[in-house]
Amino acid sequence: MLTTTIPHPDEPVAVIDKAFYEQLGQRIAILRKARGLTQVQLAERLGVAQQTLAHYEAGRLRLLAGALPVLAEELDTSIDALLGTTSTKARSKRGPAPKIQQQLERLAQLPKAKQRFVSQMLDSVLAQEGH
Repeated sequence: MLTTTIPHPDEPVAVIDKAFYEQLGQRIAILRKARGLTQVQLAERLGVAQQTLAHYEAGRLRLLAGALPVLAEELDTSIDALLGTTSTKARSKRGPAPKIQQQLERLAQLPKAKQRFVSQMLDSVLAQEGH
């Protein structure tokens, strides 16, 4: 199985762990939407239920490390980008992160309401272009 649940709320969970999984989930959602995929479509590609993917995106389920390469490939990104880290080795080969990647990383830090607003704007612009 590719997931584990975050421990029961009565058990202590490090705040950094909770924040990490919430931010990872936000990045997954942003990248999924940027690729024009629904939760159902991405879940099918990953071999998980749509509800499981929803829990990943909300940060309620821990995504095991073994699932990261498949997820990164499906979202056409790097594992570093999914994790919100930068690899100096990778950067030195490719140069600085593209502007859109930097914007996606900043967008992942915004409150959910602002993320939805930006997503709706992107959907509107892309619909006008016929994509």
